[in-house]
Amino acid sequence: METKNKTRAQRNRTLTISDSEIQSLDSLIYNHENLQKDFHDNMIVNGDIHRCLDYVPDEYFDLIILDPPYNLNKDFQTTKFTSMTSDNYTAYLESWFEKVCRKLKKNGTLYMCGDWKCTSNMQMVIEKELTILNRITWQREKGRGAKANWKNSMEDIWFAVKNPHDYCFNVDAVKIKRKVIAPYRSNGKPKDWEETDSGNFRVTYPSNLWDDISIPFWSMPENTDHPTQKPEKLIAKLILASSNPGDKIFDPFLGSGTTAVVAKKLNRKYFGIEINPEYCRWAIKRLKNAEFDKTIQGYHNGVFWERNTPIFSPKHTNYHNSNTNNLFDNI
Repeated sequence: METKNKTRAQRNRTLTISDSEIQSLDSLIYNHENLQKDFHDNMIVNGDIHRCLDYVPDEYFDLIILDPPYNLNKDFQTTKFTSMTSDNYTAYLESWFEKVCRKLKKNGTLYMCGDWKCTSNMQMVIEKELTILNRITWQREKGRGAKANWKNSMEDIWFAVKNPHDYCFNVDAVKIKRKVIAPYRSNGKPKDWEETDSGNFRVTYPSNLWDDISIPFWSMPENTDHPTQKPEKLIAKLILASSNPGDKIFDPFLGSGTTAVVAKKLNRKYFGIEINPEYCRWAIKRLKNAEFDKTIQGYHNGVFWERNTPIFSPKHTNYHNSNTNNLFDNI
């Protein structure tokens, strides 16, 4: 069912599209024939990855973010992905991964998202083409409970580069601001932390365990009906760490457009391929919204904040005095 036909509760901020918007949004979506004639930056292409990649130039992108279907049964509205054997899933990844890597610059970076069931397949496929530098684990908390198994509430993000001696990593751009529980003082003054009217905080280096990011949910304006949508905060960490303003970013499985939207908000150029036309419309509308609202939930004043940071409570003075509409309790 398309979002334009769904009735929303009053406080539900999930993105919707009306009948009157469809034509104008569709006019901004490209297909593989357009791509064949005129590739350029800032394109959203409705098409199949196998058909489109031949028209994308090699060694063009500074950063590629991959969030392909995991090895699960999943309904993506116009298409369904069916779980397969481990060997067959590896073959599926190999059918497009090497070609995707060709699009990466010699000093480029690639991130690939997966879950416990498919992450080992991804590691093997990535290592044939790139050098893996790390594996990020995202504790997303939400997951279906299981009576005879552990609840699945984590995902992996593989961090890989073409050249381990030449790649971009802006560590100062992805530091996290944490509340200080037991502040230490030297000569009576805060050591490595700061006192503020909102509490005591320390700016720390990022680790490969991310527990500060909520999945998108109904009260967040970035939320869509995509079944596996990644949070803007998560993608912002990848983009800020591994690219610079003006760099080119590619997402071959764009989904509802999060990579493109965050790239635009952070002054990067984007290019995305998505097979579902409805998802492409969501991406275009989100990009149009980003022209007026460049805030990213959980990223404020140049740092990432922990979830449930008190100053982002709707009752807090700083919240009301800020110029943003999407800073909530669960940042």
